Amino acid sequence: MRPDGGDARPEDAAGVASTRELGAVGGLEALAFGVLVFVVGTLVVLNAWAVVDAKFASSAAAREAVRAVVSAEPGTGPDELSRRASVAARQAAAAHGYGPDRITLSPDSPLRLERCAEIAIDVRVRVHATLVPGAWSTRSYDVGSSHEDVVDPFRSGLEVDGWDRCGFDVRH
Repeated sequence: MRPDGGDARPEDAAGVASTRELGAVGGLEALAFGVLVFVVGTLVVLNAWAVVDAKFASSAAAREAVRAVVSAEPGTGPDELSRRASVAARQAAAAHGYGPDRITLSPDSPLRLERCAEIAIDVRVRVHATLVPGAWSTRSYDVGSSHEDVVDPFRSGLEVDGWDRCGFDVRH
């Protein structure tokens, strides 16, 4: 009851009290909009994490590829060094869950096993953007890392030539 003695609920034309809520504020569309924002936000976070994960994988793959070249046996030729680098990079990427079709390996200079030779390898991993979970991916990005190392100048089994590249003066 209202303070003036009237009924709190309005009556319709037949004199029956209505159960409608005239002052109700819509909420269902806000709930749908909230779910939409949540789903889009989740996809943004998933895509960002995919890039971070690919960066970790490419960094590990580049490091292992360079390590495979620098620690190869003396007398290993450039083709074998390239093969070893490729195998090591693909194994490191596979450990992070990336298949061999999603990795690209490119040495910055010809691979050679000589004293003080600088070995630098760039590895790129292809990341597919997730637009709709379970659906196709229309865009992809390359995330890359490079790693560089120097062949040990005091390593046994390598030719003596090459000391001049190391910055040592051995002609006393």
